[in-house]
Amino acid sequence: MKELRVKGTYLHHKEIKAAQGIKITAQGLEHEIAGTSLYVVGPDDDLEDVKNKTMEDHMKSVMSRIDKSGEGVYVQASTLGSLEALLELLKTPVNIPVRGISIGPVHKKDVMKASVMLEKKNEYATILAFDVKVTQEARELADELGVRIFTTDSIYHLLEQFKAYINNLKEERKREAAEEAVFPCVLKIVPNCIFNKKDPIVLGVDVVEGTLKIGTPICVPQKEFIEIGRIASIENNHKPVDYAKKGQSVAIKIVGSNSEDQQKTFWQTF
Repeated sequence: MKELRVKGTYLHHKEIKAAQGIKITAQGLEHEIAGTSLYVVGPDDDLEDVKNKTMEDHMKSVMSRIDKSGEGVYVQASTLGSLEALLELLKTPVNIPVRGISIGPVHKKDVMKASVMLEKKNEYATILAFDVKVTQEARELADELGVRIFTTDSIYHLLEQFKAYINNLKEERKREAAEEAVFPCVLKIVPNCIFNKKDPIVLGVDVVEGTLKIGTPICVPQKEFIEIGRIASIENNHKPVDYAKKGQSVAIKIVGSNSEDQQKTFWQTF
């Protein structure tokens, strides 16, 4: 296609055969989508029938990839062909749902469409943009709303970026869930192993039932289940550990969760 960029007078032909680089001039070509077919409407053809056939040929397969649940990422590409290739890659083997598509640069309206997922499934409030530009207004709006835009000129790199983003989100949510999760256990204080009576309370315990983990909230059943704080650290044979199982004897440090807990002492509370 190099000859198309060479300046010179164009030659007019009534017919072109085999593979030739040509330029087409016509009204309304600014609305044309790269990768679609060209139809010539003859005097005996019905314009609306040709339009319908064009939509059926090119958009039916693409639109069939839109997730019927309304959940998924927003996908944009430079041509119809690259859009189809990206949609196919998202379908297999990773099966990432798609809720919207577009061809061409990413504009503010595209960000608005993608932002719908912020209230449904936050990780899908994302635009996967292949080989297209992102306008400055679109980037600013995306930053404001919290929509992630991934751009690259490689379909595979685009997919890898999104997969890495999802994996990081999952790990972050696991950490958050671990902090909130409570693993029930029953502890018995080891006599003569009270090392610090005030916050942070440090003492030796036997794990009678369950599993003791860092972050576990501690209460005293004999005192109407009064809370005294959370486990800040565990030591087994003078070595820090993350948990202790039934039958083990360990030293623990209990830190008050609030100012009220921090005022409690061993002798007053236990």
